[in-house]
Amino acid sequence: MNTSHTPQTVRIWDLPTRLFHLVLMLSVAGLITTGELAGEAMFFHFWFGYTVLTLVLFRLVWGVVGGHWSRFVNFIPNPSAVKDYIHALRAKQPTHHVGHNPLGALSVVLMLLLLFLQVFTGFMSDDEIATSGPWVAMVPNNWVSLATQYHADFGKILLIILVVLHVATVLFYKFVKQNDLITPMLNGNKPLPSDTPPSRDTATSRLFALGVLMACAYVVYRLVQLA
Repeated sequence: MNTSHTPQTVRIWDLPTRLFHLVLMLSVAGLITTGELAGEAMFFHFWFGYTVLTLVLFRLVWGVVGGHWSRFVNFIPNPSAVKDYIHALRAKQPTHHVGHNPLGALSVVLMLLLLFLQVFTGFMSDDEIATSGPWVAMVPNNWVSLATQYHADFGKILLIILVVLHVATVLFYKFVKQNDLITPMLNGNKPLPSDTPPSRDTATSRLFALGVLMACAYVVYRLVQLA
């Protein structure tokens, strides 16, 4: 009897990936809220921005050295995979994916890119009233103008739209398609065939992730101090 396809609990999302997801979600919510409140809330807005940049840098590194299913090479799809997935959706055929589905993987990449742009344009933004980013004094005025316009008018809206779509998609999968994406991101586990490769999630890998996070935080500190 072949037991390789017998479902068992498999660790898909390692603890660093799960904590990254949770802290990033809270930080983005804080970033958007404090940006809308402005005034004295901008002090916290900057710190949320520094936190988001640290997390994005961490995720870029962890996408190379992290757990199996957190690595970009194991979830970023090629064009044919995206095409096949869209075709399956249109044909209402069931689809099964260990980690992110192809569209979900692309949304992760897009989210990281938008967050990266949002924070870096924030570094160069100036509201010409009371708040300016740490790089405003060291970049050309036309850069400041373009960065401010993108950060305040375009990037923020794009980010909010993507966040809403992400949440709506997760809820759609849970309540309509009966595919729970939330629980595996909370406990890291998913019932899968026993031959599914698990993500490494040991005390050593978690300490290594902490070291990576601290290194990323130091990089952000140095970037802020450039001015």
